[in-house]
Amino acid sequence: MPSPQIPVNSPFGYRSTASEVAEKVDLTGRYVVVTGGYSGIGTETVRALAGAGARVLVGARREAQAREVLDSFEGDIAILPLDLADPQSIDSFADSVAERTGSVDILVNNAAIMASPLARDARGYEMQFATNHLGHFQLAARLWPLLAADGGARVVALSSIGHRLPGLDLDDPHFERRDYDKWLAYGQAKSANALFALQLDKLGEAHGVRAFAVHPGGIATPLQRHLTMDEQRAMGWYDENGNVHEAFKSTEEGAATSVWCATSPLLEGMGGVYCEDCDIAVAADSDNPRSGGYWPHIRDEALAERLWADSEQMVGVEFRP
Repeated sequence: MPSPQIPVNSPFGYRSTASEVAEKVDLTGRYVVVTGGYSGIGTETVRALAGAGARVLVGARREAQAREVLDSFEGDIAILPLDLADPQSIDSFADSVAERTGSVDILVNNAAIMASPLARDARGYEMQFATNHLGHFQLAARLWPLLAADGGARVVALSSIGHRLPGLDLDDPHFERRDYDKWLAYGQAKSANALFALQLDKLGEAHGVRAFAVHPGGIATPLQRHLTMDEQRAMGWYDENGNVHEAFKSTEEGAATSVWCATSPLLEGMGGVYCEDCDIAVAADSDNPRSGGYWPHIRDEALAERLWADSEQMVGVEFRP
């Protein structure tokens, strides 16, 4: 069952970096899969895990860009093609991983798009939900035999404070009947990421597989590519002179909680929790919408179960660990 949503007195915090979290971690011989590990906080996630000795397999939609970014990194890093909006690409990627190893110790579902204009994949699914949630759901399903092979694997699902945007509507997840809103669509996808971790942990615990949802913090990265500077100023992310808000994290700091969830001994025997700032998060203050913490719907086990069943139907893959 999911662990209590109670902080564990982590020695790391808001300004910790991924390299600091991984400094005393030994992942020699372990296989790690990271989606989108060549942009934004993904690069620092890969750098830290490879630096700890892991063999890192990076799923990349833009392979040339990935090589340009990652070729200079130290460690055992391989780049494999992966488009999370393309079911065949997901299957091919999983097959390529299986050709390299019989087990995966850590899966970091890092890739995402945010607040994009309305677009649909080949199945007609709304692109943020399709990429951020359904693509990772199918990937985890296809990698499941490798995750469960040795016991002790961890799955890290990148959620966001954006889960607090009230967009989750399982009766119309693809905006076929309601007007499209790019932020509600993002909130829906990020809620789905957290609920995925909750249900995967529930189903995977008996097999030694634990899952965690992560809010990495506010970070200036290419994730904001669909937003104008005027929009970002209006939200307080940048001032009138183009300076990023002082509360924003660096990419090294933004990757820290993902690495902490993937490696921390404090989380042994735990799972199904929503984490931020390198610790398990507390409930959000509903009177302070810009504060951290989680909203209750992402801890709703019945909602997580329904999302799981609906996701199986949408991707046409039965995922019953």
